[in-house]
This record gives sequence, C-alpha cells and structure tokens, in this order.
Amino acid sequence: MKKILFALMLAATLPAAAQDAIAIVGGKVVTNAGAPIEGGVVLMNDGIVMAVGPAGTAVPANYRIVDAAGKWVTPGIVAGLSQIGTAEVNSEDSANDNVARQSPASAALMLEGAFNPNETSIAINRAEGVTTAIVGSAPGRTLFAGQGYVVSLAEGRTQPLRPRAFQYVAYGERGAQLAGGSRPSAWIEITNALEEARRVQQGKAGDRDQTRDLRLTREDAEALTLVLRSAQPLLVRVDRASDIRQVLKLPSMYPGLQLVLVSASEGWMVADEIARAGVPVITLGMNNRPERFEVLGATMSNVGRMVAAGVKVALGVPDLDASFQPRNLPHYAGNMVAQGRLPGGAGLTWDQAFAAISRTPAEIFGLSDHGILRRGAQADIVIWSGDPLELSSHPEQLYINGTSQSLESRQTQLARRYMPGRDRTNLPEGYRR
Repeated sequence: MKKILFALMLAATLPAAAQDAIAIVGGKVVTNAGAPIEGGVVLMNDGIVMAVGPAGTAVPANYRIVDAAGKWVTPGIVAGLSQIGTAEVNSEDSANDNVARQSPASAALMLEGAFNPNETSIAINRAEGVTTAIVGSAPGRTLFAGQGYVVSLAEGRTQPLRPRAFQYVAYGERGAQLAGGSRPSAWIEITNALEEARRVQQGKAGDRDQTRDLRLTREDAEALTLVLRSAQPLLVRVDRASDIRQVLKLPSMYPGLQLVLVSASEGWMVADEIARAGVPVITLGMNNRPERFEVLGATMSNVGRMVAAGVKVALGVPDLDASFQPRNLPHYAGNMVAQGRLPGGAGLTWDQAFAAISRTPAEIFGLSDHGILRRGAQADIVIWSGDPLELSSHPEQLYINGTSQSLESRQTQLARRYMPGRDRTNLPEGYRR
C-alpha cells in the first residue's frame, strides 16, 4: 500500500502532457487528401484531428486558437527508412546497435530492444518536422538484418510505436558478399530461409536435418513465419534492374509475402514490372552516380519515372548517416520537384513529393492515420515558416499526438552557448580562445 501511495504522489508531481482542444487557423493547410486549403482551419482534440475546413470554418468556444496566418500547416514528416534511436555515432560500434556482425541470430533480431529515447538524433529530427520514423538494421554476419520498428518522435516516448514492424534483407552486391560471393548464393540463402520458415509454419521443421541448414537458427525461421503470413512486410535492399526482376519473383513463390524494395537505383529501368507487381519502393531519390557496378543506371529521374509508371515511392535515407539525416527529407523531396523542371528530367509534382515523405511511407507500413490531415487522423502537425520543401523554411510549431513539442536540441543549445558576443569567461578551457 505504501508503494502504491508513493507512486500516486509521484505521478501527481509530474507535468501532464497537454492535449488541449486546439484550432490552427489562417495557414495554408496541406492535407495530403486533396488540394491545399488557403487560410484553412484544423481542429484537434485529445490527440486526434477533429476537422479540417476552409477559411471561416466555425471554431468551438472551448478551442484555443493558434494563428498560422502566412504559414504552412502540414502533417508531420514520416521518415521512410532510418536508424533513429539506435545509432548515436554511426562510425563508432559501441554507440551503434544497427549491425550485429558476430551474432549467431539474424532474422530473429528485434531492433526495438536497442531503442534509446535519449538519443541526440531524436530531438534534432523532431525540430526539423519529423514526427514518425521507420527504423531498420543493416545486415551484419548474414544478409538478414532482422526486424525493424516504427517509432513516434514525441517527447517522453520510451517505447517504439510498433515493434517488429518489418523484416530487412540485403540482395545484390551486398547480399552476394555476405552469402559467399555471388548472387546465386544470396538467392539460395534467402529462399532456403523462407522454405525453412514455411516448414516451421506447417509444423514440419523436425523432418529436416538442421545441421545441413544454411546458417539459419530455429529462432530465425520462426521470425520469418511473420513474413509468410503477411504479419510483416519483407524489405529487400536491391539496386540493379536484373536483381529487381529476380526479387519480384518472391511474392509468386510465397503467396501472402508483402514485398517492399529498398533503394532500387535502377528501378526506372523496370518500373512497369514493379508497378504491375504492386510492390512499393523506399529510396533516397538522390543517387545519380555510377559508383558501383549495380548502379550504373542511377539517375536523378529514377523516382519521377517510377511514379509516372504507377509505382508507389516513399523517400528514406538508406545510404546516409541514417540517424541524423531524415531531417533533410523535405529538401530531398524539393529536389524531386526541381528535377521535373529540368530539360529531359522526370520529377514529381509538389503534392507527390510531399506525400513521398509523409502519407506514402505511412501507407506502406499500414499507418493509415499518419501523414494525412483529415477527421480521425492522428494529430501530428507541423506549422512551417513557409513552403516546407524550400531550404529557407523551418518548423515554428510542432504537435505530436496533439501535444506541443519542444524544438530544442543539443545543437540549438550548443549554438546559444558558443555564439559570438556572449560572455566567454565561464566557458570550458578549450573554448576561451
């Protein structure tokens, strides 16, 4: 009883999350469900969008009004693929939980166990408009990297929003390297793993000599049954056009498997085939250098050509410092718009580009109430100083699940501490010069 009373007293002293009834009025409202609304009104209460309407929409008396005149109001950015919360320093193994280079497990690995709510990158990305992130591992000892998660970047969040959200595997050059040196060896490792998972699913795993299995533990096979029964999408890292064709065979071999392509630098070369298969793509969109043999056909028009062919494309940061760089997704989306304005270039419309960093990644992972402003959606909302796809714009206010969020980060604190003109007598020794 004393413990219960102490817990109640402690809870009473903690600040409660403010989920006021709020009306954001006067801004240019991007809903991702239709044309932008000039001077629109967004009503949110208890973490949910209650209504989105045109200028003049009546605001209930109990709603606190936030004036967004001259600003842009959008859903929060959804980082299509990142490493937020699991890698404080990408190049330092002790601060990076994304790669398990010596683990006997592979597909069974659950990345949410490494989620660090105090990681510096969370506040940095939140301050730039990112409200939700898809977080995945990188392959280590084998080409299966394990199970990623979905996380809200809200202050005080201590657990992922959706653990065990997907499985990640490498094919192409990286997969070949990990599987023994060739694409055929990578392919047999992938299909062997899925076959063993199917045997586990059917209760027949004991009929097979496990000592002959290709680097797959029973736990790994059990984890892959989630892929076979459509409980998790399978994200496959692949770039070369011929590799993409090979990977597109998987859904017909394993009915129910939900395939998502990652990177797909030569996707434009087989865009019609990807579209017919109904397979979405997550890519950076900025890869245009033939720096490896599997990306000789890389082009800045890759995303525009795939979207024109009917492929659902979301933007992520699979090849960058993926803990810190999702903050730049609006800029990458803006480049996709600019690409369409170049002679011979294929890009995206503004609406398509913004959807690629908000609604589309949410749809790929079944987050139907994220990345969109409509009645019943989660109130993840950003008020921008201007067009969010312009480099000069920045978030001025941000709400996650209806709660106002701080835009402070370690960087903003350091900038204030060491900015020119401040009293420098109390600085650490190394900063007095």
